[in-house]
Amino acid sequence: MTYQPMPDEIRCAPKILLHDHLDGGLRPQTLIELARDAGYGHLPTDNADELAEWFRLIADSGSLERYLKSFEHTVAVMQTREGLARVAAECAEDLAADGVVYAEVRFAPELHTDGGLSLNQEIAELMVRYRDAGVAGFDIAGPEAGYPPTRHLDAFEYLQRENAHFTIHAGEGFGLPSIWQAIQWCGADRLGHGVRIIDDIAEGHGCGLPKLGRLAAYVRDKRIPLEMCPTSNVHTGAARSVAEHPIGLLRRLFFRVTVNTDNRLMSATSLSEEFTRLVAAFDYGWDDLEWFTINAMKSAFLPFDERLELINGVIKPGFAQLKWRGNKPLA
Repeated sequence: MTYQPMPDEIRCAPKILLHDHLDGGLRPQTLIELARDAGYGHLPTDNADELAEWFRLIADSGSLERYLKSFEHTVAVMQTREGLARVAAECAEDLAADGVVYAEVRFAPELHTDGGLSLNQEIAELMVRYRDAGVAGFDIAGPEAGYPPTRHLDAFEYLQRENAHFTIHAGEGFGLPSIWQAIQWCGADRLGHGVRIIDDIAEGHGCGLPKLGRLAAYVRDKRIPLEMCPTSNVHTGAARSVAEHPIGLLRRLFFRVTVNTDNRLMSATSLSEEFTRLVAAFDYGWDDLEWFTINAMKSAFLPFDERLELINGVIKPGFAQLKWRGNKPLA
């Protein structure tokens, strides 16, 4: 019988987070205080608990477009150097408290210029300029339908020439064509979400094994990482429930699956909570959670030796200790 990790134990596990949006992870009280300081009077409430619930209800709409509308409030209060610094610092504190030992948190600088901050370069150029100062990679995000990744092909070709890392939101709000474009036209290192790769997999009947289409087989064979965010995917309608999320089948088929939060405020989640929900839905044990975690570390936009050091020096010892505790006989 597989020992099921408990929520408190999962919070102690060393975790890796690759897909988390800075403007989707504010503390509700911080949002209220920044809105007050900025003279922003459009929040639906100035009660932190009520505001957190408002975001959760709006996000759980079954629509990516409606989900994204709630960002109008968070972006509006992140328009000063001080505001951005506070949100970033609190993000690091919250992730560390949740047991995250390495995270890649993304934001869109062009959305934060209404208060006087300025940009002196294109975003892809900024990424390359600051990649040795903490900037890990590049991404595009937003509504996928009608906005194919090839619209930014010049940026991706530039990044490839500069040997820079990038991921692309694809296969969440739109289907297989967005995944195909992200990989085959744009050359993405990773896929943000990639849930709809399931559309290229035919479930086996009886004892038959699932049959992978050419795109799904390519993604698996090339070990292209999938940045999956189960709770967010349910909220945006990309999956009907966590129990029905494609992550279950993709894990069984050994795709390079990683587990992520997407937007901790909107989806009222943390990485520990994402793992806890997967444990409940798929009866996962410590080996499964460690597998997801090592997948994420292997896929991080970090030099190889640093990834290896975290895997062998932090992740494996941390999970070994948790497994020992779980298997320890009762006196």
